[in-house]
Amino acid sequence: MEPDRGGTEISAKKGRKRRRAPNRLVEAPKALGAGWDLEERPPDAKRARLSTILFAENCEVTHSQLCELLKYAVLGKSTVPKPSWCQLFHQNHLNNVVVFVLQGMSQLHFYKFYLEFGFLRRAFRHKFRLPPPSSDFLADIIGLQKKQTSGDLPRTMEGSSPFASVRASINLQNDPIIQKFGFNRVGLTRCLLTKEEMKTFHFPLQGFSDCENFVPTKCSGSVMDNSPLFGLDCEMCLTSKGRELTRISLVAEGGCCVMDELVKPDNEILNYLTSFSGITKKILNPVTTKLKDVQRRLKALLPPDAVLVGHSLDLDLRALKMIHPYVIDTSLLYVREQGRRFKLKFLAKAILGKDIQCPHRIGHDATEDARTSLELARYFLKYGPKKIAELNLEALASRQELHAAGQELRNKTEVVQQPNTSVLECLDSVGQKLLFLTRETDASELSSSRNCQSIKCLSNKEVLEQARVEIPLFPFSIVQFSFEPFSPSLTEEMNKRMRVKWSEMSTVYVGPFSKNCNLKVLKRLFKSFGPVRSMTLVLETHQPHLCIQYEVLEAAQLAIETLDGVLVEDICIKVQRPVTELTLDCDTLVNELEQDSENQGTIYLSGVSETFREHLLQQSTLFFGLEAVILPKDLKSGKQKKYCFLKFRTFGSAQRALNIFTGKDWKLKGRHALTPRHLHAWLRGLPPESRRPPGIRVLPPPSEQQALQVLKMDHPKIAAWRWGRKIGKLYHSLCPGTLCLILLPGTKSAHGSLSGLGLMGIKDEE
Repeated sequence: MEPDRGGTEISAKKGRKRRRAPNRLVEAPKALGAGWDLEERPPDAKRARLSTILFAENCEVTHSQLCELLKYAVLGKSTVPKPSWCQLFHQNHLNNVVVFVLQGMSQLHFYKFYLEFGFLRRAFRHKFRLPPPSSDFLADIIGLQKKQTSGDLPRTMEGSSPFASVRASINLQNDPIIQKFGFNRVGLTRCLLTKEEMKTFHFPLQGFSDCENFVPTKCSGSVMDNSPLFGLDCEMCLTSKGRELTRISLVAEGGCCVMDELVKPDNEILNYLTSFSGITKKILNPVTTKLKDVQRRLKALLPPDAVLVGHSLDLDLRALKMIHPYVIDTSLLYVREQGRRFKLKFLAKAILGKDIQCPHRIGHDATEDARTSLELARYFLKYGPKKIAELNLEALASRQELHAAGQELRNKTEVVQQPNTSVLECLDSVGQKLLFLTRETDASELSSSRNCQSIKCLSNKEVLEQARVEIPLFPFSIVQFSFEPFSPSLTEEMNKRMRVKWSEMSTVYVGPFSKNCNLKVLKRLFKSFGPVRSMTLVLETHQPHLCIQYEVLEAAQLAIETLDGVLVEDICIKVQRPVTELTLDCDTLVNELEQDSENQGTIYLSGVSETFREHLLQQSTLFFGLEAVILPKDLKSGKQKKYCFLKFRTFGSAQRALNIFTGKDWKLKGRHALTPRHLHAWLRGLPPESRRPPGIRVLPPPSEQQALQVLKMDHPKIAAWRWGRKIGKLYHSLCPGTLCLILLPGTKSAHGSLSGLGLMGIKDEE
């Protein structure tokens, strides 16, 4: 049996309210990453990466621990605690998060069809065991404590306001918003500025003398209430020709930044207006993007019926020197008395309960302002004029009670830092939404949660097609595929066969030997490769052989590679595994296990002493990139076993270390690892006498044989191969810096439970 490896750390179509257009760049949450970097590259080469060490001894990660990681990926260390079981370095360099859920699959599926899941095992370096799922797996990993009310807008809850305590009693009939829009909720088209309003408020329009050189956006489609919204904000500087563009940010409805560009003005800069724009000479010096480049990109990005949303949007369009016919200006949407306008910062605080344009930060964040304008428009469409009029914005602004109300809000929003906060609330706090793609038949509390954009499809194929289009629009996405679970009888049979297969792969037959061979010497020789579970003398053959069953696969493979064809007591011996129907593909499987990304930086060593760890630490300068020493102990006695696993950052570091350890100074035996750490907890459940008695044949049940013969497309073996490839193609389309998780939740039924499996990685992490 493989005992716990006590790790010693060396390092410290339905449901969519409005369609959206695809984007090419995702904005990462503005939070600081954390961690101590052991990378073998220059210290300034920062990119998001995960630690390769899972802190849990048996590598089982609970659903709440998984939720910890997801929340930290969204907010970073400044708002939520670090995950307790792994490390995420440079979290602020993450671009987005995508979670794929293969509903109905478990760890058993993964290792039963290990060769079929080729892409997943090669692409994801970090694997961990999951417990069997509860009634709602998705709600657990997102951290939903209870079913929330419907709605998809952030801060202000149904029927409440962060400024309720300072509302003044007013006659709603006289409120400017009610006078303009009435009491009932309005659609998107009603919120658009009319051509007359655009003339009144000096928006650039075709035919105007001061707009002769302006570029139209080519948006001429028919705008409907489900047309896509895009938040826009620009920063300007003062040049010899007046104000010119220095930065543009465009945000899609999911909260993702689809365009964020610095722009070099054509004329000499007189004042960078840094206190407003945040732009300095140093920042703008290396920039080569010009206004015409931005105009070209914007025309290509916007669909024909795109609606631009911004605050005092006329200034932004004039800085862009562009004409767009469909706009929502939040400074005019939230109408104020006597033609005055509310500031964006005030509306963000009063309506959304969020602080923007903070005084400790130099200049405005254009992306934050664009996202805030977009949220304000969505809020207006969601709750309608009456609810906004009830807030009495005029009284709030004139009585200057923002400070007291802001303190009240901060007290309320401290819940974001509590352990029971959900991922949805974390996304909410940074003005973003979650995308949930699933089949119509799959029920989950997540589907009806606020701040979650759910899209239900008819089939797994449609889920995949929608994912290609929708994932780039959202910083955080969950894509769920559903598969039929194994029948209880087939599950039990497969479990048995997998355990027997792994046991036989760790067994070797060695011989022939002479009839007067020294068994003590032979036992000492074969134990030098690793811990032995059993060793028996085979006398059925003409000359004696030994049957040796090792505790770990690495020991058996090392014995084969070292002794096969070697002279022992003047006899050339053969070392081989038993040949059965379960081991026919053993060589292929061992080769693929060695190529498994999780094993790439790990080596196995046999013959280590109790003082090995201390000796290793004394010589640590020889072993660059060493991350962890994993020293197994005997479960009964607690004594250290005579083998270990060493985890390195890179394959090259592991290979150099292996050469040193197997050299003349250390005199250890070793090779690259074959078994991922989390697998041992499963294999540990093997009964002591797990080898099959002679004569018993383990064959697939008739139902499985028949399915394989006709190659039914829904057979689990075929499904694993097909969907592993499909998810691989989708993964390759994700942008660099994407944290990606593949979750096989496991199954739970009256007939027994199967533990799940998680795989995770950051695209282009290395």
